[in-house]
Amino acid sequence: MTVVPHDELARVVRDHAGRLAASLVHLTGDFGAAEDLVQDAVEAALRHWPVDGIPDRPDAWLHTVARRRGLDVLRRDARHRGKLALLGRPAQPDPGDLLRLIFTCCHPALPRTAQVALTLRVVCGLTTAQIAKAFLIPESTVGQRITRAKRKISEAGIPYRVPGPDELGERLAVVLAVVYLLFNEAYLPSSAEPARGRDLADDAEFLATTLHNLMPGEPEVTGLLALIRLHRARAAARFDVHGRLVRLADQDRTRWDHQAITEATRLISAAAARRRPGPYQLQAAIVACHAEASRWEETDWAQIRVLYDMLLHLAPSPVTRLHRAIANRYVAGPAAALAEVDALPGTLDSYHLFHATRAELLRDLDRLDEARAADEAALALTANPAEQSLLRQRLSWA
Repeated sequence: MTVVPHDELARVVRDHAGRLAASLVHLTGDFGAAEDLVQDAVEAALRHWPVDGIPDRPDAWLHTVARRRGLDVLRRDARHRGKLALLGRPAQPDPGDLLRLIFTCCHPALPRTAQVALTLRVVCGLTTAQIAKAFLIPESTVGQRITRAKRKISEAGIPYRVPGPDELGERLAVVLAVVYLLFNEAYLPSSAEPARGRDLADDAEFLATTLHNLMPGEPEVTGLLALIRLHRARAAARFDVHGRLVRLADQDRTRWDHQAITEATRLISAAAARRRPGPYQLQAAIVACHAEASRWEETDWAQIRVLYDMLLHLAPSPVTRLHRAIANRYVAGPAAALAEVDALPGTLDSYHLFHATRAELLRDLDRLDEARAADEAALALTANPAEQSLLRQRLSWA
């Protein structure tokens, strides 16, 4: 008997499920039917591969299973008999099919929550139960989102295609935002399940890599991929042996993946050479400033502040202003930084990092009672156990 490790099995299934779905949508013209066929093939793989081993051509194996199931279904529907010959073709995945599928899942006519659920289900091959577990919502809610999204695609006649040049800017922005949102949830989930979070990070990097391979001339795609890889390069040092969050200043930088950092900075340089700066490129450049410093004390905070100023010019937001203030703490001092933070709009009152940042600045200024109150406010606003542990630790020291 051949025993296949679960992580390897999940990776292979994920790598091929999206391309299979794209191929089947292209051939059948039916988004919902194609997704059902993919799920049938994935379930069959999860039954057989742990025992029989992963086949030499996983894509062909999955395509064969989906094709047989599709033939059974289509034979019952005379309207689709013309598709039988197409389904009988051998597996020859077209990368363009996958790109079209990603853009279809992330069409701006669909709600953001539906875009994420549909992308995870169809492109990444996750089950409804896995998506629900990842985002801590009922499985029925995920199922409803996916069903409504597929219905919307069908009823609104949303085309299965890459948008033309006049539409690409808006549509690509939606696709990148979904991948970015997915990675953010993986990087520091709103509630704890570290193993699932790492799986979501894999999915986000898979999507970003796929987009980069298919659209290498788009600098924001390159920037997002670099950003994800830079963050993942220090994953081994982000938590201690007890699962507690380790601050960037305290991380063991010898445990960072320096080869990945080097490769990601090359991506940033390649994107910058196209002279079309964007928010993801700038965020990646900021993370690169941290990653390239051999010690916390060598961080180029002045450069980071400049990059945040550029980011605010392109994509202003209160959260970015908060991060800019954190950088300014190390350039102009805690008093100047606190003045910036206190001038931020009240929309951040429910954001735990706003209060946690104020607490650190107040502590620097020896305003300890106010710092404790700010940490308590931050603790009440986060559901992530790693962050809760860090905040409780700070309160215990106060």
